[in-house]
Amino acid sequence: MHDLIRTNDPVLISFVESLMRDAGIGCMVADNGMSILEGSVGVIPRRILVDPAMAAQARRIVIDAGLEEELRPWTDRDTSA
Repeated sequence: MHDLIRTNDPVLISFVESLMRDAGIGCMVADNGMSILEGSVGVIPRRILVDPAMAAQARRIVIDAGLEEELRPWTDRDTSA
C-alpha cells in the first residue's frame, strides 16, 4: 500500500476519504485503533493508504484539492507496484 498521508486531523482524514471515494479509489485508514494504546491523546498519526497502482492519481486528487503539503514524500519504492 502507498502511504498517502499521515495525520491526526479527523476532518482531513474524512475529507481525503471522501475525495478518494468520489474518484473511485479505494483507501484504508490505518492506526485508527492506536488511540486506545496512546490514551486518546492523538500522538500516533493515522495513515491514509491507497493501492500503489492508484497512487499517482490519488496524489493528483489531493494536490488539486489544495492539500499538497499533507502528502507523504514519494519514494522509489512507490513505483515498484
